[in-house]
Amino acid sequence: MRFLPLILMVGATSLPGALLAQAEKHGDKELKEDAKRHRALAAVHEGAARCLEGGKSEKVCLDQLRKDCKGLGIGKYCGMKHGQH
Repeated sequence: MRFLPLILMVGATSLPGALLAQAEKHGDKELKEDAKRHRALAAVHEGAARCLEGGKSEKVCLDQLRKDCKGLGIGKYCGMKHGQH
């Protein structure tokens, strides 16, 4: 999963701006819900990282990421789409 660090790096650099933009549109309830979803997605991605570090193949780890992500994130790499509130 050579591309995962790049995805994480791009996500990390764009996250503050995205959060700021959403903060202007969200109330306290929505911000708390978004934080909860970010933590859940972070846990799924942490599991994928541990999978890779454990020596499993990229395919096995991505398959597990997709299973763990079901109902949480979007796309084949388990991203987060912010809703409009």
